Amino acid sequence: MAQEDVFKKLIAHCKEYGYVFQSSEVYDGLGAVYDYGQNGVELKNNIKKYWWDSMVLLHENVVGIDSAIFMHPTIWKASGHVDAFNDPLIDNKDSKKRYRADVLIEDQLARFEEKMNKEVAKAKKRFGDAFDERQFRDTNPRVLANQQKWNDLHERFSKALNDNNLEELKQIIVDQEIVCPISGSRNWTDVRQFNLMFATEMGSTSDGAMKVYLRPETAQGIFVNYLNVQKTGRMKIPFGIAQIGKAFRNEIVARQFIFRMREFEQMEMQFFVRPGSELDWFEKWKETRMKWHKALGFGDDNYRFHEHEKLAHYANAAVDVEYKFPFGFKEVEGIHSRTDFDLSQHQEYSGKKIQYYDPELGESYVPYVVETSIGVDRMFLQVISASYCEEEVEAANGKKDTRVVLKLPVALAPIKLAVMPLVKKDGLPEKAREIIDDLKFDFNCQYDEKDSIGKRYRRQDAIGTPFCVTVDHQTLEDQTVTIRSRDTMGQERVTIDKLKGIISEQTSIKALFEKLK
Repeated sequence: MAQEDVFKKLIAHCKEYGYVFQSSEVYDGLGAVYDYGQNGVELKNNIKKYWWDSMVLLHENVVGIDSAIFMHPTIWKASGHVDAFNDPLIDNKDSKKRYRADVLIEDQLARFEEKMNKEVAKAKKRFGDAFDERQFRDTNPRVLANQQKWNDLHERFSKALNDNNLEELKQIIVDQEIVCPISGSRNWTDVRQFNLMFATEMGSTSDGAMKVYLRPETAQGIFVNYLNVQKTGRMKIPFGIAQIGKAFRNEIVARQFIFRMREFEQMEMQFFVRPGSELDWFEKWKETRMKWHKALGFGDDNYRFHEHEKLAHYANAAVDVEYKFPFGFKEVEGIHSRTDFDLSQHQEYSGKKIQYYDPELGESYVPYVVETSIGVDRMFLQVISASYCEEEVEAANGKKDTRVVLKLPVALAPIKLAVMPLVKKDGLPEKAREIIDDLKFDFNCQYDEKDSIGKRYRRQDAIGTPFCVTVDHQTLEDQTVTIRSRDTMGQERVTIDKLKGIISEQTSIKALFEKLK
């Protein structure tokens, strides 16, 4: 199945099973804005808990805050967002569609990669176990030709980005004969910059109103609270401040479902370190964060680091953690060494001293910062993409059937178990309710009595529920139930009093944390 078709199925699945809805759908929707449904909000909260606890509970020197969305407008001047928070945009005159120029060029680079990978895949199929991929890539003429094209384009693209050369970005698009995906034409406008911040007014009268912005990132709320946290928490460097919160960007080219939205949620941690040690900490947090992703069990080969082509004005090192989505490798987390830019800027613009006295050195300095920033919504999409599975299974009549299952990490699953009476009579529903009443304070449970037991299993598989408990007539006699596993479809007869221990052991988030040691 084409990856594009898989992605369309994911989007449909998210709506059908209460994960994600188009915002304002009854009014035909609002572009690039989405709502999380009853199962989506539970999965989202579990992802946030996995991140938050891995930061704040597992690190004694990391604490959390929750800063306001509205902030003093001078903060965004100091941070550089007013002057430099832009995307390079280009329009196609025929389709009237707008694109990010850098994304168009990145897609062209990806096409060269895809051509090389196809050659490798064909050779691997032809030669089998004897295939040496490295040697093939180093010697095959077609691979080498595409690699040279990739190298040349990559070098030219990187220079244009670093020089902020908009004319060169357009010329690259022209020279590469990149066409509009809609019109198929190459009738492009010039590239221009577009500021991404949403502006509004704060005040009771129009004359006395102050222009403020919806925050485009959560990091600045951490920086302006740095001294408050450091002093009240008696924090010693190195230490970190974590935050989960909403951010807003007026994305003109919002696409790929919830991957790029105008209202989104971030999980960020700013780690304050002694100047000169920031690159060592940068490497440590790279390792820590990659381990966090891989602990979910989605396959180590589906992750990679991507070095930034252009460093932000505040950074001296930057890397992305990329995951292989159905539409290719894309960023899910950024790790940046931000130097002392942010704190120094706020010190200058506020006129307040923002420094740390280091008792070991006997001197004061503005700390350097290493940042880890991950989008909750992109992480949500990654989890859904990695978990969605279509399996061929044998039906009751002996024929082949397809089951759709979300193989979510059990600790993240929105519903941990469904309890089902075999029939809706003979006291079985009452017994099922009794079991739920006993377990609902420990797990998110669901009662399900509609349709045949087989259909109910399929429905819970599609939701991603790791365990189903079936109450039958034997339950009333010996207090045993059948517990079914989502992933193996295996069934086991257990006593009711053992359910809590079994579910708790299997779904505990502690199992994920053990992998992070």
